[in-house]
Amino acid sequence: MIAPTHAAHHRNGLGIAYRMAAMVCVALLSAAVKWSGHRGVPVFEMVFFRNAFAFVPILAYIARTTGFSVLKTKLPLGHLHRSVVGLIGMTCSFSALQHLALTEATAFTFCAPLFMTALSALMLREPVGWHRWGAVVVGFVGVLIMVRPEPGHMNVAGVGFGLTAALGSALAMVQIRQIAVTEKGPTIVFYFTLAGTVLGGAVSLFNWVTPDPMTLVVLIAGGLVGGVGQLFLTEAIRVAPVGVVAPFDYSQLIWATGLGYLVWGELPHAATLAGALVVAASGIYILHRELVRFRRATVAA
Repeated sequence: MIAPTHAAHHRNGLGIAYRMAAMVCVALLSAAVKWSGHRGVPVFEMVFFRNAFAFVPILAYIARTTGFSVLKTKLPLGHLHRSVVGLIGMTCSFSALQHLALTEATAFTFCAPLFMTALSALMLREPVGWHRWGAVVVGFVGVLIMVRPEPGHMNVAGVGFGLTAALGSALAMVQIRQIAVTEKGPTIVFYFTLAGTVLGGAVSLFNWVTPDPMTLVVLIAGGLVGGVGQLFLTEAIRVAPVGVVAPFDYSQLIWATGLGYLVWGELPHAATLAGALVVAASGIYILHRELVRFRRATVAA
């Protein structure tokens, strides 16, 4: 029994390392987007660069692992729906970064599990007990702490974009759960990235801003890092259970805080950190309750 236990611990540790690396990549991408936006690059142009250059690591990964036969799909409309809501979330996320400090914009992404719990009940007809509904309510109290809805304190545009981005991300996760029955992870990632490249490129034709050399380097690096981050997320789920690796998503706040301070001299407001901790605790509790429900269903089956 010793060898299997040791192997399980090793795979869990590897999964956590992949997830942490993914969160570093996401924080670096967010910093690249914020920096490029401040240099005058439009949002949809950033969406184009993010997805076009993410193809480099993604295609290399597919070629080395599953092969390109994985791109055959039985649910083209499912991929379209997932891409639409996912790109709404990405566009709003990039917009939020232009209005909020990096730490604040990152904190709003933690609202996605709250929205996903409510959407699962409404769209997938999944039973959601009072434990999870209670966590959702507590989580949104944390959101109120973050936004500080007082005259002169609330950044309406930034908060609106941040919450819409979290809602778009939650909708995308619900769509992924629906199509993942027949579609594999690399397939879903490929078609989402393709949709982002096409949409970002098409819209940017009407408002293209040629970036200076330094900004171009940052945009390309952001796309590459974004693609690598997606692969780390995929690998984390492949080698370890979701319940083990998902709580480490909240480590993104650490990297965002550090980058915000180093690049822009931003120090997060105490209310932002307090609210983010409440939202993160709610998300972790929701994950815990979902795992409990899954185990009970497995035992009953």
